[in-house]
Amino acid sequence: MKQILRSAFDFLLFSNVFMALCAVAQALVTFHLIDAQPVYTVTGLLFTSTLGIYNFSILLSKPKQPQKSPYRRVRWFFAHYRLMVTFTIVSLLSLIPLFFLLSMQSRILLVFLSILSFCYSLPLFSVGEHKFGLRNITGLKPFLITTVWTLSCVLLPILEAQDQHLADISMRDITILIAKRFLLIGALTVPFDIRDLFQDKQYGLKTIAVSWGEKNAYLFCQVLLAGYVALLFLFRNNGFNADFFALTLTAVLMGWLIFRSKWEKNEYYYFFYLDGVLVLQYVCLVVVGYLFR
Repeated sequence: MKQILRSAFDFLLFSNVFMALCAVAQALVTFHLIDAQPVYTVTGLLFTSTLGIYNFSILLSKPKQPQKSPYRRVRWFFAHYRLMVTFTIVSLLSLIPLFFLLSMQSRILLVFLSILSFCYSLPLFSVGEHKFGLRNITGLKPFLITTVWTLSCVLLPILEAQDQHLADISMRDITILIAKRFLLIGALTVPFDIRDLFQDKQYGLKTIAVSWGEKNAYLFCQVLLAGYVALLFLFRNNGFNADFFALTLTAVLMGWLIFRSKWEKNEYYYFFYLDGVLVLQYVCLVVVGYLFR
């Protein structure tokens, strides 16, 4: 039984299904904060696009001998190569009908995000014989990840909610929502850079952890989270309401998990506990909202 549960857990994490659920949860957080019913076309598209793009990125970066990789995730992924290729193809193809169910504004946004996502790992540029992608440009890797996640999970739900007349939200509050989610996702990307510190140095990736050092990177995370909490207070001038306490609680938890994370931690810590805060946010919003009714 233990082996079966371990295999199921590995599948959930390493196939990127859990990451796709994190994207869905973040969209649900946005719908909750703007007092709109979820648009299931958006959540379905976020699930399939996240699953497809993350798997596509891993397939592109396949090492020469994946079974000798120091990362359990890489070993698992390429041990199930055919299944993961099938998952990727089905996920990306399913985006076609979902894309045409969205408004024109959302389609334009998705085209922009798709270009950023697929160009993230592709070797588009070259200097001499050295080829590199957007993520190899100094400081661009965490910025690209944070931008794509923020616009996908915040702006896309807002555009569809407004198009379907499910919400009416001011430009000021849209800006605050985008800014505070950018800070949150930005803080979450840094521990992964710290974990990959030595690998990124080897590949020439100029991440925050590589450029600033491990200690400064941890401090930077806490500064981002402090800014996130400050913006929570400003959103819709609601002050200390139920949403503020729920999201502050998860931000404090994230700060603690980031502080505790060291590069030698196992992969489950990063892919379940740290990423899991993105799901926990929505759960806390629902539970605290129910208790404060």
